Amino acid sequence: MIKRKSAQPSNKKNEPLVSLTLKKSSIHNVGLYANEDIAKGTKIIEYVGEKITAKEAGRRVDASLENHRSNHTHGAVYIFELNNRYSIDGDVPYNTARHINHSCDPNAETDIIRGKVWIIAIRDIKAGEEILYNYGYEFKEDYKDHPCLCGSSRCVGFIIHEDSWPQLRRALKKESRTSLTPRSK
Repeated sequence: MIKRKSAQPSNKKNEPLVSLTLKKSSIHNVGLYANEDIAKGTKIIEYVGEKITAKEAGRRVDASLENHRSNHTHGAVYIFELNNRYSIDGDVPYNTARHINHSCDPNAETDIIRGKVWIIAIRDIKAGEEILYNYGYEFKEDYKDHPCLCGSSRCVGFIIHEDSWPQLRRALKKESRTSLTPRSK
C-alpha cells in the first residue's frame, strides 16, 4: 500500500495536466509516458479511484496479492492509503495514473494537495520518458512479494520506500550470511 499524508476523497475526473500516452513498459506491462517535456514541480496527473475504509482496503490488498501471484500481468496493489480510516482503490478504468510504474530512481512523487492525490515531477522529465515514482511500500516480512524490476542503477531489488533501504540491506545481508552457514546433518 502507498502511504501518504491524509487527504479528502478524489473525484472521478482524471484529466492529466500534461500530454501523456500509455504504452508498453520495460518495467511492467504498460506504463505512462510524457508526450512533452515536463518541468520539475509540475502536477502531472491525479491518482483517483473508489474511496474505501481501511478494513475494506486490507481485504482488497489480500485479494489483489492473491490474484497477482497467479497473474503477473495484473499489478499487485492499487490501494493508496489516505489516512488511518480511508484509502483509495485506484484499480478502476478511469484512473490512468494506475499505470505509473515503480522505480527506485523515480522522476515523480505523490503528494496530497487540497484533498487530492497528485503525481508531481521531482525533476525535469523529457518527452518520451516513462513517468515513475517510488510506491513507498513499508518494509515488512512480505517484502519479497514485491520484487522491483525497474532496472535502474539505484535498484534495491524490492519495492520498498527509500527510508527503509538500510533496513532492507541489513535483512538481505543477514539472509545471505544465514544461507552461507553450513547446515548440520
